[in-house]
Amino acid sequence: MYQRYVIRAQVSEGLNLSSAAKSAVSEFYMGAGDWPSDNVEAGLSDATDIFGSYTAQVEVIDNVIEIQYGYDAHSDISGKIVTLTGVDNSGAISWICASAGEIKNGYLPDVCR
Repeated sequence: MYQRYVIRAQVSEGLNLSSAAKSAVSEFYMGAGDWPSDNVEAGLSDATDIFGSYTAQVEVIDNVIEIQYGYDAHSDISGKIVTLTGVDNSGAISWICASAGEIKNGYLPDVCR
């Protein structure tokens, strides 16, 4: 049970680190009417410059933000990716979180299951 808690906290770190990317991508889309192709176009640092203790990088690819885990991350999530996909809802951007089965549902927050 404790291991699950630790891994969930590590996953949360990556989601927290992605908040600036979500804002930057949303702002770019609202201004340009198109999604930024990468971190630089979104006005962010390079993907590998956005990291934490358990998060290796946060990368923007069009309307998708990929959060890759690494460094001191638990082996169950190390090297795995959670995605946030931006969707235009008549002028409001919403984000769909998923891991494409890479990370067990029990380790993901409810919004990513």
